[in-house]
Amino acid sequence: MTSTLAQGALSAPPIDYAAIAPLLIVLGAACVAVLVEAFLPRHQRWPAQVALAVVALGGAGVALGLYAGSGPDPITTLADAIAVDTPTLFLWGTLLALGLGGVLLIADRSVEPGGAFIASSVERAAVGGGSVGVGPVNTAEGRSYGLPGQAPTMQTEVFPFTLFALGGMMTFCAANDLLTMFIALEVLSLPLYLMCGLARRRRLLSQEAAVKYFLLGAFASAFFLYGLALLYGYAGSVRFTEIAEAAVGSARSDTLLFGGLALLVIGLMFKASVGPFHTWTPDVYQGAPTPVTAFMAACTKVAAFGAILRVLHVAFGDTRWEWRGVLWAIVIASMVIGAVLGLTQTDVKRMVAYSSVAHAGFLLLGAIAITDQGISGTLFYLLAYGFTTIAVFGVISLVRNADGEATHLSQWAGLAKRSPVVAGVMTFLLLALAGIPLTSGFTAKFAVFSAALADGMAPLVVIALVASAIAAFFYVRVIVLMYFSEPAPDGPTVTVPGAFTTAAITLGVLVTLLLGIVPTLALGWAGGGAFVG
Repeated sequence: MTSTLAQGALSAPPIDYAAIAPLLIVLGAACVAVLVEAFLPRHQRWPAQVALAVVALGGAGVALGLYAGSGPDPITTLADAIAVDTPTLFLWGTLLALGLGGVLLIADRSVEPGGAFIASSVERAAVGGGSVGVGPVNTAEGRSYGLPGQAPTMQTEVFPFTLFALGGMMTFCAANDLLTMFIALEVLSLPLYLMCGLARRRRLLSQEAAVKYFLLGAFASAFFLYGLALLYGYAGSVRFTEIAEAAVGSARSDTLLFGGLALLVIGLMFKASVGPFHTWTPDVYQGAPTPVTAFMAACTKVAAFGAILRVLHVAFGDTRWEWRGVLWAIVIASMVIGAVLGLTQTDVKRMVAYSSVAHAGFLLLGAIAITDQGISGTLFYLLAYGFTTIAVFGVISLVRNADGEATHLSQWAGLAKRSPVVAGVMTFLLLALAGIPLTSGFTAKFAVFSAALADGMAPLVVIALVASAIAAFFYVRVIVLMYFSEPAPDGPTVTVPGAFTTAAITLGVLVTLLLGIVPTLALGWAGGGAFVG
């Protein structure tokens, strides 16, 4: 009898490997990428890391397609720690596609000679700046390092960082309990903190961005963990379904429940850059290497709102009348902050950062509509916004002067006369962010606003329409500047992009156009099912 109980206690939980194959492939490739850094000669690391990342994302995409195509039932696996349902599959597919675009931008070495990331330690030593943050690295921020007679290279540790962050994001939006979600939050965040400080140019700005992101991220993680502890004290469990059962079937005081939810929401809103928890966003978007900004702006938003949807719908859906009023205030604050402060920005990357704060408010508007229409609208919005954002930052990386990227708005004056193609692409993408018809932005906003109206949030939709109109002004301002201003004689040039950046921008533009013209397929997949607990 004792031996039988012992065997039962040690038995492994059943694991559906087909369901979690995309996640295992990405995390496995991240581990292999670390070994590549350890054992391959430096000159072989870049091609090996690029090939490994692209193959891993492609393989994970194939595994996801095969599993989703088999018409599986929603399941929980890994001792109910991971939930694989239709929203999870949609979010994973979105993350893999956006991750591929991010990897292409990160891998490019033609726009910035040697790549956008810090030079290798060998090259820094050759110019007398062997350690980061001292010597020539600080006194010549606009400098690219390279050995005599050789093209400059970069630190390729950014590739395993990217894969680990992507694996953490996939786990974050599929987590079925708060403890798994917290671990995934750290797995996705720590690599991003490091990646933000790896810029080849403007090193001090990059390092400042990394420190700000790390410190504020640590506070947000503490809020999340404290909220987790309070919810565990209330429900006796960290699993979403058991928290939901305790919330509707318990006679005890709700102080711990809503106190824990409030702290949990602060941590999640920080990661999603929802105002007023957005203070890190403009500084980090501006200071981080632009490929990292693109990856972070697109993929982190998808993962964070995937987690917000799951928490609100599975754990707190039945108590929405108690907490919805507070989130109404957060939605309004985010939309107003993003739209109004975006008007005051003179840097393109900071302007897009405040744009992301406004879009986070629109996304949260769909997330708090606790309906199937709210889920599908929010998921579609994440897909549309992610691809547009990847392409926008790809274009921003092409406008350059002697010091690197020319991100001040005055330097974009007359850009259409210097490069009509780049100006035309940027115009299309800005119109998509503004929500103009025949772009994915219009379809996404229509889906989210329709869901909010159907769930009785007409006042919020009116405020969202006003915020959209205000935000449209600073998008149009850039368009007017590019087409109706004269370029300065010493103005920036437009770099001809390499194959990787071209592919990333083209992918973003095509998806933005297709989702605006024929959104039916994506909307159908996004609305194919609800969350499983």
